[in-house]
Amino acid sequence: MIRAGLRWLLAIFYGFAGYMHLVQPDPFLQIMPDWVPAPEAVVWFTGVAELLGAVALAQPLSASLRKWGAIGLALYAVCVFPANINHFAMDMARTDGGGLGLAYHLPRMVAQPLLVWLALWTGGVTDWPFKRPAGRRPNR
Repeated sequence: MIRAGLRWLLAIFYGFAGYMHLVQPDPFLQIMPDWVPAPEAVVWFTGVAELLGAVALAQPLSASLRKWGAIGLALYAVCVFPANINHFAMDMARTDGGGLGLAYHLPRMVAQPLLVWLALWTGGVTDWPFKRPAGRRPNR
């Protein structure tokens, strides 16, 4: 029951984030590292990836599709981590007193690996660190 609820919450989170990437790309473009080619296309594709991953994670018909959606979202979270680091570095380098500060960025840095695990766990890819009794299927 908890796994299913968190799976839906994560799907809603990624669905909203994907939607925002498509309709308001500017905040995402601002934190994009300079070395990323075609940043507008990357933001668009990441938005589409989030939406597809959210749909795959939320759909009730195929456990296999949920697992692939979870793997995709976990890989996505790993791939966008450089943008989060870049955002952190840019904010900390500001001299005008602006920026979001450590109270925002440190939890965000810790949350990224948690999002990777949460996608994999809620999608049924892993049971770590929880162990199911032998022969018992997970609650989905």
